[in-house]
Amino acid sequence: MSGGEAVKASENEGPSNANLGLTSPTTAPATAETTQQVKDVLESEIGVSVMLNRLKQSIASAKEFALFLKERARLEDDHANKLRKVCRSSQDNIQRPEYRGGSFSRAFTGMLEIHERMADNEQQFASSLHQMHEDLLELAAIAEKSRKGWKQSGLAAEQKVAQLEEAMRKSKAKYDSLVEEYDRARTGDTSGQLKGAKMFGFKGPKSAAQHEEDLLRKAQAADQDYMVKVQAVQTERGELLSKTRPETVRALQDIVKECDAGLAMQIQKFASFNEKLLLSNGISISPLKKGPGEMRSLRECVAAIDNDKDLNEYLSSHHSKVLPKTGEIKYERNPILDAPHRVPTGPINASQQAPALGSVPNNSRTAFTNAPLPVQDEGPMGHAHNQSMGPGPMMPAIQRPSSQPSHERSHSHGIVANQNIPPQGQQYMAPHPHRGSMMLLPQTKLPGPKFIASLHSTVSQRPPQLGTLAFQAPEAGPSNPLQQHPVNGPGYHSPSNGLPQRASYSPPAMPARAVFGVSLMTLYERDNSPVPMVVCQCMQAVELFGLSVEGIYRLSGTVSHINKLKNMFDNDSSPSSIDFRNPENFFHDVNSVAGLLKQFFRELPDPLLTREHYPAFIEAAKNDDPVIRRDSLHAIINSLPDTNYATLRSLALHLYRVMENSSVNRMISQNLGIVFGPTLLGPSPGSNIADAGWQARVVDTILQNVYSIFDDDG
Repeated sequence: MSGGEAVKASENEGPSNANLGLTSPTTAPATAETTQQVKDVLESEIGVSVMLNRLKQSIASAKEFALFLKERARLEDDHANKLRKVCRSSQDNIQRPEYRGGSFSRAFTGMLEIHERMADNEQQFASSLHQMHEDLLELAAIAEKSRKGWKQSGLAAEQKVAQLEEAMRKSKAKYDSLVEEYDRARTGDTSGQLKGAKMFGFKGPKSAAQHEEDLLRKAQAADQDYMVKVQAVQTERGELLSKTRPETVRALQDIVKECDAGLAMQIQKFASFNEKLLLSNGISISPLKKGPGEMRSLRECVAAIDNDKDLNEYLSSHHSKVLPKTGEIKYERNPILDAPHRVPTGPINASQQAPALGSVPNNSRTAFTNAPLPVQDEGPMGHAHNQSMGPGPMMPAIQRPSSQPSHERSHSHGIVANQNIPPQGQQYMAPHPHRGSMMLLPQTKLPGPKFIASLHSTVSQRPPQLGTLAFQAPEAGPSNPLQQHPVNGPGYHSPSNGLPQRASYSPPAMPARAVFGVSLMTLYERDNSPVPMVVCQCMQAVELFGLSVEGIYRLSGTVSHINKLKNMFDNDSSPSSIDFRNPENFFHDVNSVAGLLKQFFRELPDPLLTREHYPAFIEAAKNDDPVIRRDSLHAIINSLPDTNYATLRSLALHLYRVMENSSVNRMISQNLGIVFGPTLLGPSPGSNIADAGWQARVVDTILQNVYSIFDDDG
């Protein structure tokens, strides 16, 4: 297949030149002087070598453009594949319930479809460029093969003529030398001979006549040889000038023109394909509509977003979850408190008074008058004060021990478990219905044992109150006066009446959908997400609001904020409250979000990089060769469990984006390694302080080689 056939074949593939808008290369008219100079060069001895060099340039140019087309096709193909991949990923994500719906979802889907069409256009453009690359390589290969053949035949003829001319020149020089010697011998000129030189022969010295005859014979032989070589040169040179050289030059000219024409045509096709790509993308973004119902443009898709309508539709979709109205809340006073008060006129014995929380020892006495009883209240800061309900002497407030903490147990709901029920007709200490302090009620008839048993059952079934939790009892000493001074008087009844001495409660268990302190595999099996949601939300918040914060991940957040955020995730709050795209959900404190992320990794039962691989990570970090260290860490990371690997990959890519903004946030890879080394690797098994430096080096190496260890096609 000749170079011209290759060009024709490449022209037949794909759209025609007319459809592509291709034109023949323009040819500027040459002047007479230029034409004569070109003719002189081509007819000279350097014509073949010059044309060979020119053809070599054309072949090299075609190969270089083919290489450019190959790289451009690869870039376009990669871009098209990645664009199509991100479109499909976004299209899958936007259908999830945690993203907006309504007009935004439809507009977003339309925008992704437009981008998919653009990816298809780029894919077609890449295929066309790849075909052009193959055509150019084929054209260059054919031209190079033809060049080798013509180079061998053309240069061989030139070399043969050059060799004949060289032999002719040597023969002529020998011929001229012998003629000169003959002339000197004939004329008797001995100036050219050496002094004392004699003419010797096989049969003795020759005479002058014999010597002259020998020289004449040699000169005639040289003349004959010179004439033969001249005739040979004339024959070969004539054939070279009339046939061999013109044929070689014409053939090389044709190959050069074909190669250049093919290259020019491919360049024109490249320009046309670029125009077609841009036009196709433009039509995809803004199509030319001929009637209603056709594809929407990108501008129309975006303009169709109605935020108010989407919000109203979202709220109306939750209308079925609205609880029925229960009416206006009113205050209802317990009728027991409205019962008539009967206050004794004389002092009451201690045996008739049941002990109460915070009372004085059992041998003390308290006198009462007919005046209304004072009520001990507790101020907003926990300090007790008396409020008088009428004229009369004030009763001293019940004092609490100084060693008791301010958040002492509260008995504001029902009868305390270890409080004894006084007999009927006796006065007793009852808790204030709204506070933790105690008040004295007058003589009242108490219900019988059946009501007491039911009341005990009610108390035992209630959720534990702050004051009744067993784990809050101080160990330094009893803080309850009842424990310091047991009641043994006549009015004391033992717990044999059926009431337990103290209600026992277990500490609260871990939340049903806890996130912190739970292994990654457990979270994956429960939530079906390889990367926990708390990690995704924290990284998203930092990338949205924290990349420009100086010292991000190094500065500690507010502890109260971190605890509240942790409680939100542990208690499985609504998706809207744990959506960290809204800074109000994390109190506009991005450092607390960073602290929450670090706390999650610190509380893992097994560190992210696992205790099993801890020694291997430390040994790999001790390699001074950065390449060996990187490859060693890469191999260990590949052996991690799937959930650990996925979480580590997301975290490493996130920290790399933090590191890319180190000019603003000052967090280079070394600083991030110091922060996250102990967090991801956990404490050293042998409590070796020197391991802290190696831990930081592990994270530092991972961040510096993040795209060598992980890919970026999440």
